[in-house]
Amino acid sequence: MDVMIISSIVSIGGLGLLFGAGLAYASRKFAVEVDPKIEEILEILPNANCGGCGYPGCSGYAEAVVKNGESITLCSPGGSETVKKIAEILGVEAATEEPKVAVVQCKGGNKEAINRFEYDGVEDCTAAQLIMGGAKGCIYGCLGLGSCVKACPFDAMEMSENGLPVVFEDKCTACGICVTTCPRDIMALIPRSQKVFLGCVSKDKAKAVKAVCSVGCIGCTLCSKEKVTPSGAIEMDGNLPKILKIHEDDLMNAVEKCPTKSFVVRNVD
Repeated sequence: MDVMIISSIVSIGGLGLLFGAGLAYASRKFAVEVDPKIEEILEILPNANCGGCGYPGCSGYAEAVVKNGESITLCSPGGSETVKKIAEILGVEAATEEPKVAVVQCKGGNKEAINRFEYDGVEDCTAAQLIMGGAKGCIYGCLGLGSCVKACPFDAMEMSENGLPVVFEDKCTACGICVTTCPRDIMALIPRSQKVFLGCVSKDKAKAVKAVCSVGCIGCTLCSKEKVTPSGAIEMDGNLPKILKIHEDDLMNAVEKCPTKSFVVRNVD
C-alpha cells in the first residue's frame, strides 16, 4: 500500500512538473511583447477611460498612437501638457490645438419653449425621442431629460430648474461625450476663447420657430449683414447664422441686434 501511495505521489508530481514546464514554454513562445512606449504613454494619460478620444479606453488610445500613428492631440482631459509629454516620448513635434469647452446650443427651456404633450417614460433623451419625436414643441430643441449630464464622466454638468443642461466650464475637459450622447445635437465643442455662440439649432423658418419657442433663431439674417458684422464673422447657413471667425466686437454687435436674443455670451476672462 505504501509503495502504491508513493508511486501515485511521484506520478502526480511528475505530471505537475511536466505541465508546469509546458506552460512556461508556452508563455515564452506565445508572449506578446508590449512596446515600452505604449506603457510610457499610458502612465501619463489621465486614465479616465472616458472614450472621448474615440477609443474604448486609455490603453487602446496609447496603443493606437504608437502602432497606428494616431493623432497625439485626442486626449482632451489630458490637455496640452499631455500632448507635450507624448510628443517627447515619440520624438515628434507637439501639435498645438486651442482648448475647447462644451456648450449648450439651446435656450428653449421650460419657460421659453412649449411641449406638444406630457412625456411619462424613461428619463432618457434618446428614449423620449422615439415617442413621436419627443414632447418638445421644437423638434430640434433640448428634451430636458439630462442624458448628457448623466453621461459626463467628470461631473461637469447639471440640469437647471428651467430644464436645460448647464456646463461647469472649470470642470469640462471637452471630451465630447455629451456631444455624442445628445440625440438632438444641441451640445457642441467650441474654442474656449470664443465668447459668443448661437443658442439654437432649429432649421425651421420664422413662423414655425415662433410658434414653439420665444428665443429660437428666426433666420432674419440681420446678424450676418455687413453693417452689423463687417468682418464677415457670420454668414447664413440655411435659416441659421454660422460663426466663421472670432471677432469679438462684431459678434457682440450681433448679440445686441438679434431680435429674439438667440445668441449666448460666455464669461470669458
